[in-house]
Amino acid sequence: MENRGLSVVAKRTMKLTPKAIVVQKFGKNAQFTVDEVQDVVQNGCPGLAIPQKGPCLYRCSLQLPEFSVVSETFKKKKDAEQSAAEKALEKLGIDPSPNVPSAEEAWDKLIASVKHLFSNEFLSSQSPLRGHFIAALRRDGDLYGSVPASVIAVCDSKLANLCKLINPKVESSHLLVLTYIMRAATRLSEFVVTSEGQLSLWRKDPYPPEIIESSIIRQSESPDSICIEAIHIPSSLEMAVHPVTLNVSSTGYYLDVIARTLDQTDGNKILVSSRTIGKASSEMRLYFAAPKSYLLDLSSDLPNVEEVVDFEGSLNPRASHLYGQDIYGDAILASIGYTRKSEGLFHEDITLQSYYRMLIHLTPSGVYKLSREAILTAELPMAFTTRTNWRGSFPREMLFMFCRQHWLSEPVFSTCSNSLKESSESSRFYEKSAALESAETGKECTSGDGTAASDNVRCEVKIFSKSRDPILECSPKEFYKKQNESIENASLKVLSWLNAYFKDPDIPLEKLNNLVGALDIQCYPQNFFKKFSSYRFIHNVQQRKMGEKLLQANSINMLNAIPEHGIYCLSIGGPDSGIYPSNGCLSFISYSVSLLIEGETMKELLESREEFEFEMGTGAVIPQVEVVTTQMSVGQSTCFCKELPPQELILAAADDSARIFSLLSSGACCLEYHITLLRVTEPPEDRMEQALFSPPLSKQRVEYALQHIKESCATTLVDFGCGSGSLLDSLLDYPTALEKIVGVDISQKSLSRAAKIIHSKLSKKLDAAVPCTDVKSAVLYDGSVTVFDSRLHGFDIGTCLEVIEHMEEDEASQFGNIVLSSFRPRILIVSTPNYEYNAILQKSSSTIQEDDPDEKTQLQSCKFRNHDHKFEWTRDQFNCWATELAARHNYSVEFSGVGGSGDREPGFASQIAVFRSRSPPEEDDLLKDGDSAHHYKVIWEWDGNGLSRSSL
Repeated sequence: MENRGLSVVAKRTMKLTPKAIVVQKFGKNAQFTVDEVQDVVQNGCPGLAIPQKGPCLYRCSLQLPEFSVVSETFKKKKDAEQSAAEKALEKLGIDPSPNVPSAEEAWDKLIASVKHLFSNEFLSSQSPLRGHFIAALRRDGDLYGSVPASVIAVCDSKLANLCKLINPKVESSHLLVLTYIMRAATRLSEFVVTSEGQLSLWRKDPYPPEIIESSIIRQSESPDSICIEAIHIPSSLEMAVHPVTLNVSSTGYYLDVIARTLDQTDGNKILVSSRTIGKASSEMRLYFAAPKSYLLDLSSDLPNVEEVVDFEGSLNPRASHLYGQDIYGDAILASIGYTRKSEGLFHEDITLQSYYRMLIHLTPSGVYKLSREAILTAELPMAFTTRTNWRGSFPREMLFMFCRQHWLSEPVFSTCSNSLKESSESSRFYEKSAALESAETGKECTSGDGTAASDNVRCEVKIFSKSRDPILECSPKEFYKKQNESIENASLKVLSWLNAYFKDPDIPLEKLNNLVGALDIQCYPQNFFKKFSSYRFIHNVQQRKMGEKLLQANSINMLNAIPEHGIYCLSIGGPDSGIYPSNGCLSFISYSVSLLIEGETMKELLESREEFEFEMGTGAVIPQVEVVTTQMSVGQSTCFCKELPPQELILAAADDSARIFSLLSSGACCLEYHITLLRVTEPPEDRMEQALFSPPLSKQRVEYALQHIKESCATTLVDFGCGSGSLLDSLLDYPTALEKIVGVDISQKSLSRAAKIIHSKLSKKLDAAVPCTDVKSAVLYDGSVTVFDSRLHGFDIGTCLEVIEHMEEDEASQFGNIVLSSFRPRILIVSTPNYEYNAILQKSSSTIQEDDPDEKTQLQSCKFRNHDHKFEWTRDQFNCWATELAARHNYSVEFSGVGGSGDREPGFASQIAVFRSRSPPEEDDLLKDGDSAHHYKVIWEWDGNGLSRSSL
């Protein structure tokens, strides 16, 4: 017996939470009351003058008959409840740690539990198993009173947990539970009757007549006969899955009906899947024939057995894949059984469409398609950009779902920040629970001492079998700003690799290894292929030739085709609105998908949506839809044909799967798509830039400014429109002569974030043994850059990076005049997007030809990079604006930029003007009369001693 395995199982299955223990002991007399608490907010930045709204905190009061307790404050209600329960248990002197029985104790409890099932009292209980015992009393002849051991194993979770304590291998073998239940019954010969090789139990002495009568009367209200639609899954892949009708009489036992459908004599020869298929709350299970012989040694009191079985029939790959364990012979998928909530027999019909939906739900792409309710149109995205733009189930959620469906352990996540990696030779990874909590709440990774890790974070994922054999792990090299982003991206990499396998289980090993390297995956082939071997059989047989070729002859207009993308008969109609989707934007379409059959004018509608949105450039839809959508403008409609996808996708989408299956078998078919582009949203500017430039333009602009700061030996700097302080924060990472830095912005939200970031970094620099910055003062102001404040007059250098385009053009001119006439920095650096470069960023058809630089009329179809931009200037417009300003205020100006090249069309992606004062320094230092007013509000300031304060 493997004690190590036993302890693991025991902890997982037997432990009760403190609240559960309290409720178990006091029932309704335990009153939990949770209140929201307004706590004092610690903004992490001393001296910040902006009111900060803190997180919601909760405190729980627990009232018991003898006393009451109050918990500490927590971010989650459930944590507050558990804390209150822990305090109550401490007062009561109750140890909440589980009392895990030994294997011998579990064996004794199993025998006692089986005995209780055949007691008089059990027939009046609320257990779902009670319904089976009553139904057994309606069986005829030798079957009267016999209860199949398989339903005892499935319906009583307590018995299953006890069996796991005896032998942890029970987790991966449904037959071992039956073994232990049958062995326990042989120790109860005075109460229970067993028969060698039979998987059923009888009560030795008859029930008293009054108990039988009262129990059967409670279930006598059901109709005379019930017709239940189920699915028959043949073991042979050459035979089609098909619906069957189960005719269950009110005086019969539904397992006997299922047995006859499977060519078995009675329900005692039927096994039931130990877990439900699909939703956990359903009663949908697989039913299949029991082994032909069941050879057991019944001599020992405490068995440590291995099953010895001889199955009839061959392996059923489809049923095995659906269940996650091997199933032999034909199987029935039915939603039927007894529940706690219903007195009679619970049942639901299962259609072919339901079966195929469950089948595709076992693949990562299928999970995503179903979450989008777009089986024939959606596709698992290749990239996770932002939570805002993601649609459907999130990658982490899908990975958990995948593992549950395939009987794998839950994925284990561990995260670390790059700062920790740099400070230690070995990366520090954190426990799964902390990582998952951070992912749910959006918290950043924390280091070992509890401090926030403001640096980037990466995540590692590991997948294990139930027996803790490694299946695969993913160790991405990329770092992300937020922990939840790193978890979602790592999850998506695992899903993408799994999806590649499920699309082609016969993928060559070399290609699979290439995918492993590209996605940072380490696979354990022996364990992986052992787990998913059944799917390979299913896939190979499903590669049928029928229906996979398009309509031939005159039906196809090859002139309107894009063969490399599998698009045929393409036609786009409607006026050109000039509004096109681009990478990063959200496109909204309406569409319909129909099955087109050769030689018939009739079409069968499979799927349609009045509005469906997806992010362009991420692969969130099938390639054909994205390719066609990029050629459309808003308001236009298109129609095209494509080859058939895997058959199970079509049958999962079709309402009448049986009819569609017959049509697919009748001749050559294809899918016809009708799409209308309803509208598009603009893509975030920085995402477009990051897709094209490495490092991103934002970092290149900072490096450009840093170079001029170093060359000028500036000691004072003001950043006009500092936003969240990205430039000021970056400057603190490099040695410069700067002693005072100032930021100005009109957004208090952005200034608040800037204060926290800069305070944290300056405090760390101050504590460092060798500080790399000489900054002695830092101030953040709330104010408009078009209004003068004398405290910012005469700085050595001023920066205004990607700010003026957020103003109206007249305000931009006003800013230029005020900054050069009143603020008068010795050097001013201004950057703004080059509108001419948008054609490249947006991959617009209106690109600028290098050999024809004057042909700029095509730029009219380009959009601004951000929906918040009021204008974007061409190079000529920017040069004109800057040259006039410089001449008016006695400054020189030179032009440059970052991203692209100034020597080639269309120039730099981000254009930059550097203004330099021609006036003597002493003249720049003089304030004009009446210009000494302080119009800005100090939000936060820091001095060289590490003190932060508000100057309000």
